[in-house]
Amino acid sequence: MTTAIIGGTGLTDLVGLEIIHKRKMNTPFGETSSPIIHGRYCGQELLFLARHGAGHTIPPHKINYRANLWSLKELHVQQIIAIAAVGSIHPDMHPKDLVIPHQLIDYTYGREHTFFAEGLSEVTHIDFSHPYCESLRQQLSRAAQQLMLPIHTQGTYAATQGPRLETAAEINRLERDGCDIVGMTGMPEAALAKELGLCYASCAVVANYAAGRGSAEISLAEIRETLHEGIEKIRRLLEQWIALETG
Repeated sequence: MTTAIIGGTGLTDLVGLEIIHKRKMNTPFGETSSPIIHGRYCGQELLFLARHGAGHTIPPHKINYRANLWSLKELHVQQIIAIAAVGSIHPDMHPKDLVIPHQLIDYTYGREHTFFAEGLSEVTHIDFSHPYCESLRQQLSRAAQQLMLPIHTQGTYAATQGPRLETAAEINRLERDGCDIVGMTGMPEAALAKELGLCYASCAVVANYAAGRGSAEISLAEIRETLHEGIEKIRRLLEQWIALETG
């Protein structure tokens, strides 16, 4: 099964990825965030796409999600592991923790969020009751357990608009809504993958406590430092997941 990794904040490249070639993709929806890398990682061929661009220059609300997902489908990708940096709302989720969300709530607006908008022979709806691919979620969870890597195997992801961080009152609202973590790129990416019939799961790194949850003002420098360690956990998890898949 062909796999793609979508790298978020802190993962604009994948250390250890042997690059076979890079491919620029021009789609009916415009250009992808970055050239798609065809490579070999831990002996397994996969594709890699930097969601925010190779230089991390594209803000969350400006990402061309449709072009990114359409291109991966065109390249015969069947499953996607989407890496994301998030803030923690739940008191048991701390910076550097990994979370495999099982649900999400969409608070974004104004984004191109569907392939089913124009030129339709009939109105199309998808069942989005369960936004993430359960089999891939379970595989990632098993890989973490074999590594004895602490991980939260459930969580509700709040997708906010960005690029600003949230107010403390907004975080209180998200908590009342049942959200555990907050990020800016989870939607429409998950829905577009579902529209294309792709198996899609997210692996989130807690970069900081959300607004009003920590003891101090959120520092971007601290977020970068935290992500550096969190991304190392992601790399170990991906290596173990590949070992399980190929074993």
